[in-house]
Amino acid sequence: MISAGKHSVQKWFSTLNGILDKTMPLLTPVGVSAGYLFPDAFIILKPYVPVLFGFMTLSGALKLRFSQMKETIKNPLPILIFFITAHIIMPGLALLLGSIWNPLDHEITAGFILLFAIPTAVSGFIWNSIFSGHGALSLSLILFDTLLAPFLVPFTVTQLLGTAVHIDSRGMMLSLSGMVVVPTIIGVWLNELSQGRIPARTSPLLGVFSKLFLLLVIAANTSAVAPKVDLFQKSLWIIALQGIFLSLVGFLLGKIAGIVGKCETPVERTLVFSVGLRNISAAATLAIAFFPEKAAVPAILGMIFQQTLAAISGRVLLGSPDNIRQQQDKNLL
Repeated sequence: MISAGKHSVQKWFSTLNGILDKTMPLLTPVGVSAGYLFPDAFIILKPYVPVLFGFMTLSGALKLRFSQMKETIKNPLPILIFFITAHIIMPGLALLLGSIWNPLDHEITAGFILLFAIPTAVSGFIWNSIFSGHGALSLSLILFDTLLAPFLVPFTVTQLLGTAVHIDSRGMMLSLSGMVVVPTIIGVWLNELSQGRIPARTSPLLGVFSKLFLLLVIAANTSAVAPKVDLFQKSLWIIALQGIFLSLVGFLLGKIAGIVGKCETPVERTLVFSVGLRNISAAATLAIAFFPEKAAVPAILGMIFQQTLAAISGRVLLGSPDNIRQQQDKNLL
């Protein structure tokens, strides 16, 4: 009787988690809108954002296993292609285009650089699954990128910005370690220790709470800059268009990198989302904590459209998920 009740609850959370997965393109704009419209209600959550973010990271890391990296390490070329494209070319483009678009506003340019220096998003694995990418590679890139984040992000930002904007690199490194690296190590360790049993039993529940926490993190981050953001300001919408353009370039570069590297089709699909998607909530959290206030604007605006751009870019660059699966089924016959 008790077992049946537990199964029923797990099934309910699994269904709810599936619904939230499908509505991801809508969830982030809801969080931004809530934080902007009701800043006083969500600003009180600001001190708890690192804890909420750590829980989200832990939830995603429970899906990762070190054993999944063995296959990808044997063929390091896609990993090398990813890091060159995501952490050299994209931040460089953000600096170049940001400086051209906003020559007198170094803070906005700094925000764009941070946005494209941050690690790849865990949500990329969801899109990778939808478009039948290389699962092991996607998980490995998330893990490698996350573990290197405390070193890569401060280094990239300080090298590209120099003294244009004052940055607390040490504080940023410690914050990334607490929000991203430590929860990731704990999550992977728990997965390994339980041989996959813990994520199998807790995944739907943690998935639901991590998405709800994502909404709260977005709302809290937005509330911190809401008093400084005027939606009727033309410059704000120009920054939004700049962010959309750079994001689309990221997805396209992932596709081009896969073609140039002569990667297999599943690997190519994975690179599209791994390069194009960024842990944008982490970017907003870091921007608010360690950058001038305006530097958070690109990340806050980016939350609105990132998941929608992922859906559009996937269909344009890779085709319909249903058609991809049908073609795979034909190849198996």
